[in-house]
Amino acid sequence: MRAIIAILGLTLTPVAGCGDDGSTEADRVGVAAECISSDDCPNSELQCLTQFKGGYCGLTGCAADADCPAGAACIAHVDGKNYCFRVCIEKIDCNRNRAPDVEANCSANIDFAQGGKGGKACVPPSG
Repeated sequence: MRAIIAILGLTLTPVAGCGDDGSTEADRVGVAAECISSDDCPNSELQCLTQFKGGYCGLTGCAADADCPAGAACIAHVDGKNYCFRVCIEKIDCNRNRAPDVEANCSANIDFAQGGKGGKACVPPSG
C-alpha cells in the first residue's frame, strides 16, 4: 500500500482518533509554552518572548499566517509587533505548557496581521 501511495505521490493526513493525539504542528514545536529563555522552547526555531509574563515560545516579525507553524496565526499585537500565536477554540488549548499563574487567554479580541476576523488566538499576559 505504501508503495502505491508513493508512486501516486499522495500525502495522507492523520485523522484524530486514528493514532493522532489531536495536537497541531504549533503544539508539537511548542508554540505558547512558558519559558525564561529561548533555550527553554522545545524547538530551536522558536524564540522566548520575554516581554510576556511567564515568557511565550513563539515567533516575532511574521507578516502572514504562512510564516507561522500550522495551528498558529500571525497576530498584530497591541505593542505594534506581529507574533505567531497559537490559535485556539477554548482556554485549555492555550495552557498545555503553562503554569496557572501565567495562563494565556483564548481571545477573540485580536487583529490578524492579514486582516482576517472570526478566529481566536492564545494571548499571553503582558509582562
